[in-house]
Amino acid sequence: MDAPSEGPRDTHPGEPHRGGLGGTLNWLRAGVLGANDGIVSVAGLVVGVAGATTDRGPLFTAGLAGLVAGAVSMALGEYVSVSSQRDSEMALLAQEKGELRSDPEAELAELAALYRAKGLRPETADTVARELTAHDPLTAHLEAELNLDPEELTSPWQAAVASAASFVLGALLPLLAILLPPPAWRVPVTVAVVLLALAVAGWAGARIGGADPRRAVLRVVLGGAAGLAVTYLVGHLFGAAVG
Repeated sequence: MDAPSEGPRDTHPGEPHRGGLGGTLNWLRAGVLGANDGIVSVAGLVVGVAGATTDRGPLFTAGLAGLVAGAVSMALGEYVSVSSQRDSEMALLAQEKGELRSDPEAELAELAALYRAKGLRPETADTVARELTAHDPLTAHLEAELNLDPEELTSPWQAAVASAASFVLGALLPLLAILLPPPAWRVPVTVAVVLLALAVAGWAGARIGGADPRRAVLRVVLGGAAGLAVTYLVGHLFGAAVG
């Protein structure tokens, strides 16, 4: 079998792992990243169009098209990616079931060796391996060898819906910000709203991942500001040229 990977350590509550709190943190992180993509994608689109015209009609059409296209793209991409991951998980699960059926004694010895490698004394490792095997051998091996919980396999549909929903929520911010103010204020208000939203998303993502929020906020705000400036300039130059 492949070299075993170390299982989750409950002594490190901030360390993400499959299932439990770690699984929740991974979903939260994915949601924040999806919302961030929605903010950046649609903001760049509508600000670019606003560089050419501040009329509500073209802005609404461009923003709505970007929102729908982005949500569909995110959902499809996430579905394909997570489907591949689930296929791999199912293959590993089937492989482990076959090994347990064909040679349970060897699997028991392998499980005990895994716990010895983690620091347990040989007699303690043997006891733990036997007790876990008596309770649920498949779960014991999946968790110890593969860091995989058979009750919490990834769901492609759930991932696709969550990704699309978070993208839409993020995309609505720049879309509403560009449509609601008077024409002269549309670009400044949108830029302010977008940079504030990016700062919040950067802070949330950093907190979830255990990183320094200040550096994350600075990165996303500076990157967002540069992106908006470039798209506005492109829209202004090409809009004037075409007009």
